Amino acid sequence: MRRHQIETPLGSGIDRGMHIATYGHYGRPVLVFPSEAGRAWDFESNGMVAAVADLVNAGRVKLYCVDSLDADTWSAKGLPIEERALRHEVYTRWLTHTVVPYIHDDTTPGAELITTGCSMGAYHAVHFSFQRADLAPLAIGLSGNYDVMTWRSWGDRGDATYFANPTDYVPNLHGDHLEWLRKQLSILLVVGQGAWETHPTGSLPSTVKFAQLVQEKGIRCELDLWGYDVSHDWEWWQQQLAHHLPRFC
Repeated sequence: MRRHQIETPLGSGIDRGMHIATYGHYGRPVLVFPSEAGRAWDFESNGMVAAVADLVNAGRVKLYCVDSLDADTWSAKGLPIEERALRHEVYTRWLTHTVVPYIHDDTTPGAELITTGCSMGAYHAVHFSFQRADLAPLAIGLSGNYDVMTWRSWGDRGDATYFANPTDYVPNLHGDHLEWLRKQLSILLVVGQGAWETHPTGSLPSTVKFAQLVQEKGIRCELDLWGYDVSHDWEWWQQQLAHHLPRFC
């Protein structure tokens, strides 16, 4: 399998390098977010690339795995939630101004992305697709928690938190933008019902609640509940991704 890795500047006046690891030679681009505070190579290290190697080697998908910025944003528990959300905006700018253009230059200009991720990576995938459905009209979230207010949040929340929290903004979608999302966006939410999916991650209740919010808005959203033996862990995310990804490429 062809593998390539680059380092790019984070931007926004911050002296920090951010990595993009690419797997494959051709195919529909998949923007992959790591789990909490993860790095671009975590997907490979935890068997996720191997789980879909047949699709990658066949030229059906090309994976673009990115670093997270969680350690300085959502996982920085010493910061109030609004400051974490403001810092998250730096990450979003890097994705839109650096990562997506890099993907388009490497594949096809304007190619529609799939986003995916596990655990906190699922939040990033789904939130990015909601914010930029023009770039990534399909999101696959595996065991995500889609309410940032449950992440040991404290302090007053303002606009930055609201617009970074899908559980907040989805119920208020309306008008022309909602109609456009109904035509443009598709969300697939997958979660198990076993160990660690409820405590301490909150993934199961959050996923079920969020799916209902999205479906009530008439946006395409599929909820796939796996069994009570299915835990919040890589071995199950490997199976879930291998099961669903072939449908979209």
